[in-house]
Amino acid sequence: MPYPEIRPRRLRRTPALRRLVEETRVAPAELVLPMFVKEGLTEPRPIASMPGVVQHSRESLRKAAAEAAQAGVGGIMLFGVPAAKDGTGSGGIDPNGILNVAIRDVVAEVGNASVVMSDLCLDEFTSHGHCGVLAADGSVDNDATLGRYAEMAVAQAEAGVHVVGPSGMMDGQVGVVRRALDAAGHQDVSILAYAAKYASGFYGPFRDAVESSLQGDRRTYQQDPPNLRESLREVELDVAEGADMVMVKPALPYLDVVAAVRAAVDVPVAAYQISGEYSMVEAAAASGWVDRERVILETLTSIRRAGAGIILTYWATEAAQLLRQRY
Repeated sequence: MPYPEIRPRRLRRTPALRRLVEETRVAPAELVLPMFVKEGLTEPRPIASMPGVVQHSRESLRKAAAEAAQAGVGGIMLFGVPAAKDGTGSGGIDPNGILNVAIRDVVAEVGNASVVMSDLCLDEFTSHGHCGVLAADGSVDNDATLGRYAEMAVAQAEAGVHVVGPSGMMDGQVGVVRRALDAAGHQDVSILAYAAKYASGFYGPFRDAVESSLQGDRRTYQQDPPNLRESLREVELDVAEGADMVMVKPALPYLDVVAAVRAAVDVPVAAYQISGEYSMVEAAAASGWVDRERVILETLTSIRRAGAGIILTYWATEAAQLLRQRY
């Protein structure tokens, strides 16, 4: 028999053959759409550093949520942008604050057709932009912050959220949130723990989206990018404290972390394809340097292949539509 005897290319010969033997597929139900809602807007406002993404008004948020649900997107993650901020982030706890109002709006719009999630962090609501309350010396006070997270979790649960996402990387945050939810009668509200959230340089456009007033940086509580074993320790602690799901953030620069976390735990693993990842692709596509739709699906597939069963991405609705066309 003439060399070569083994010809793997046979299974790549046609689109149908390639689809038949695909090892990894992304499903619309595995995607979560992060959305921003700004207090006081009457129409959506474009975010310059995130082409195609907007700060929503309450009305446009409901419409976009319904569109995502109709496309088969598995979940919606909400971030609030308040009109006013203070030192303790009280707007995040106020039942009539923009995030809690938005939760009620979206739950009323989509019901159980999609999973309504909310960011559980103070950074959008604090005048200093940190994820917690500050001590007298200006450092973030871990334990004082936990009390605020507990109140925030209950407020979001009372608004009807299905899943809370504690993202501040405070020690003990998952356990405090779980106990607070249970004590308030919200045992069925799930926790998606931002278990391995890195102090990344890719967050810049997100800070535009939430109009961050951050002073300094978050390196004393978010993880140091060189560390992998530390992530596994963080994940282990969050699962022990009651996390129903765990997340790695960002996604593409940390695919090795996603894979290691997937191998270490038996709860669902999420990854957040963050603003900087999104904006880099959009900028390259706008310059004609990459095939935009092809790269969107390729990046999502890489995150899924690394082991994430849930992917937060600003392309969620569009990607869901592309995937339906493909399959």
